[in-house]
Amino acid sequence: MTERVIPRRRGSYGIDAPFAPAFLTGFAVLYLVLALITGRLMYFLCVPLILAVDAAYLYTTLRGKFAVWAELLGQLNLRGDERILDLGCGRGAVLLLAAQHLTTGRAVGVDLWRRVDQSGNSPDATRRNALAEGVADRVDLHTADMRALPFEDESFDVVVSNFAIHNIGGRAGREKAVSEAVRVLRPGGRLLIVDVRGTRQYQAQLAKMGMNEVARRRPGWRLMAPLVTATKPDRRS
Repeated sequence: MTERVIPRRRGSYGIDAPFAPAFLTGFAVLYLVLALITGRLMYFLCVPLILAVDAAYLYTTLRGKFAVWAELLGQLNLRGDERILDLGCGRGAVLLLAAQHLTTGRAVGVDLWRRVDQSGNSPDATRRNALAEGVADRVDLHTADMRALPFEDESFDVVVSNFAIHNIGGRAGREKAVSEAVRVLRPGGRLLIVDVRGTRQYQAQLAKMGMNEVARRRPGWRLMAPLVTATKPDRRS
């Protein structure tokens, strides 16, 4: 089997949760100062550990997620005429990868465009990236809350979300976002959620809602977060 070649991204996608690497770097500096002041070995050992986590995080947000999502989307064996929805699409890292699998289909992104969630987050930035990647003719953007999607029931073949649902405050709000994802998914449609926390909650909720093939796993070292997948029951089968 030939290994899938991941094309170089032409857009500019920023950093997910940009405060996180800054926070980690600040902690590393703090422990270094404490180590120099106190001479305690424990503080010296903390510095490389924190910097390693920081480096892994930056790799995930700058490259790892693209590699993993390219594989996940490739495994869906899309025909090209599907409608794909990206919840919390940000600057389009996953949305535009999905659009590259489409011919007559549409890749639809929704976001509230908060820059605390992604550096430089804005619909204009996503549109520029869509142009850079050559998929602007297949992409639609909406300013919308994941808890109240402006779409009809069963209107998408695939729903994806990357590092987004956890930004909703409160368990009830996150449950509503997952319920909305299921609502707009067509029978037989696939749901893929990657998130830094709450994935066991999503897994349990999807199973309770009667979704098929509900699973939770870690996609590998390139993505520092679990993946939850599910299929909507096809009433025709």
